[in-house]
Amino acid sequence: MRVEGAQRMSNRVMNLGDLLTQAATRHPDGDALIHGARTWSWADMNARVDGLATSLSRLGIGPGDKVIIHARNSLEMFETMFATFKLGAVWVPTNFRILPSDVSHVATSSGARAIIYDAEFAAHADAAVAAGVGLVVCFDDPRGGEHAYGDLVRAGQGAPFAAAPVERDDPCWFFFTSGSTGKPKAAVLSHGQMAFVINNHLADLMPGMSEVDVSLVVAPLSHGAGIHQLIQVARCVPSVLTTSRSLDADEVFRLIETRRVTNMFTVPSIVSALVADPAVDRYDHSSLRYVIYAGAPMLREHQKLALKKLGPCLVQYFGLGEVTGNITVLPPHCHAAEDGPGVRVGTCGYARTGMQIEIQDDAGNSLPPFENGEICVCGPAVFNGYYRNEAANAEAFRDGWFRTGDIGHFDDRGFLFITGRASDMFISGGSNIYPLEIEEKIVAHPAVAEACVVGIPDEKWGEIGVAAVVLAQGARVTGEELRADLAGRIAGYKIPKRFEIVEALPRSGYGKVTKKLVREMIEERMALPRMSGAAT
Repeated sequence: MRVEGAQRMSNRVMNLGDLLTQAATRHPDGDALIHGARTWSWADMNARVDGLATSLSRLGIGPGDKVIIHARNSLEMFETMFATFKLGAVWVPTNFRILPSDVSHVATSSGARAIIYDAEFAAHADAAVAAGVGLVVCFDDPRGGEHAYGDLVRAGQGAPFAAAPVERDDPCWFFFTSGSTGKPKAAVLSHGQMAFVINNHLADLMPGMSEVDVSLVVAPLSHGAGIHQLIQVARCVPSVLTTSRSLDADEVFRLIETRRVTNMFTVPSIVSALVADPAVDRYDHSSLRYVIYAGAPMLREHQKLALKKLGPCLVQYFGLGEVTGNITVLPPHCHAAEDGPGVRVGTCGYARTGMQIEIQDDAGNSLPPFENGEICVCGPAVFNGYYRNEAANAEAFRDGWFRTGDIGHFDDRGFLFITGRASDMFISGGSNIYPLEIEEKIVAHPAVAEACVVGIPDEKWGEIGVAAVVLAQGARVTGEELRADLAGRIAGYKIPKRFEIVEALPRSGYGKVTKKLVREMIEERMALPRMSGAAT
């Protein structure tokens, strides 16, 4: 309500880059980041960030400019986040596993002015330059016409850098979707929105965190792990980076023991891989308070094993990059290691503080408990839309609600259950089939480690379900045995018509098993043209 005669209120908010400034002020000598044998204090990191921001400013980077970061996890990558924020510019991190052509798309769609990269990714930098990026900075081995990251840090040091003033809706981060369908889109995250996210993560995911905690980074800082580490800076929590170029369970558990790690962010597939490794029993991990997993549902059998091995420290949240993870939370006390009365098997939790969820039908009408529909959400954590993509925005929003594209329902106590993504559903013989329920049942078989069910075109049924199955080490089972095991536990029409035993499920650059990649693998194994032809 507008008060008559009142002047327009300012929408100015804190520049998130000053979270680092505050940490350096409160705990200048405290550990900020640990990587192998090297440790940097909060004062060290803040001085380096200010030096980089000063030099980039001298090179013409300022408010609103987009800066691509293409690198593996490192001190330097983490520093670029805060330098970009302090400049009032926009951090545009990419997953280091994507192709040069993907970086070209990021550069074009974001209108980036600069790229900062690891030397091993020279082809990616070249692709960005070909797409119009004019300023190139290399971490360790610059080529002709490029700037050396270390030189910029040193040249700009000497005085604190004053963070640019920002308003609530000023963008700070372009969070590119993983692009499981079509080209990735840039979700615009703003300073004001992210300030809410930081507080919400502290309240709902990691209550009571302080500088005595320690965080371990096991996922790329370019996406969810980067948001998680931003929360650590807000509470002066040191972050430990792994040194292995791929997931190494022995290193992870060794660091947890020696550094007394209290929290980590990851995805279900990584949690499952860690607790299935013998290293889980070789080290002391009792320091863990919060092992936060998100990005995909965790199958119940995998969840039970993780709880058995790690104890009551699991925290699940459901949320897309567009809502910065802020849709639901399932805290440790809501996780149960065994099935039984009162245990809500399969829930991803209840609504996050300050967020509202509604299950809607195709017309946007709210549905009652236990009826499946699209999961829609509103609240301060919802992003500011897709950058320069009005068609995508029109599809993503309806009457103020962000449409997640996920299907699910509430129970009578407000706990959310995800059935699957609308795009994962397939129709066989006129019946809608959601794979998640089937995957849960398959993985419950003692011989099965992982399973993924997809719909494959079929002349008779329209589509049929095909299950890609990874067996437990040393186990043997046939498709007929799996089919017989499912009989009586799920409706007959839901049982896959075919089972493919595979060595591993394909994963995206973000570590997720995606239906698209699994479908492509199965179609190749079945020697079918893509998305056409008959299944046997």
